[in-house]
Amino acid sequence: MLELFLAKYNYWIVILLMMIGLYVVVARGNLVKKIIGLNVFQTSVFVMYISLGKVAGGTAPVLTGKNELFSNPLPHVLILTAIVVGVATTALGLAIVVRVREAYGTIEDDEIEEIERQDMAGDLEGRRR
Repeated sequence: MLELFLAKYNYWIVILLMMIGLYVVVARGNLVKKIIGLNVFQTSVFVMYISLGKVAGGTAPVLTGKNELFSNPLPHVLILTAIVVGVATTALGLAIVVRVREAYGTIEDDEIEEIERQDMAGDLEGRRR
């Protein structure tokens, strides 16, 4: 059992990071913490894809004339692109959080929902009159 755990430690790390990221997104009300949780979850996906691209005993895919095992470079290249997209979406998410803070005065989602509920009740009351 311990040998299985140690042999596939990178997949256990992926599972742990996914659970942590998902927990932070679900359990926290702060919008910045939710973005951080999404980033942790995204990092776990990166680690998973990089782990899938590694071949035990494989080398860099440079042709030497010998018949050798090569590690697949495609997941690594795709993850570089995904990292750039992840940074861009994180920046956009944080910019939206700044706008939400300016509009509502808070970044806690339960407080924002309460403000929205009060606004809707006020609009409904204004229409009845």
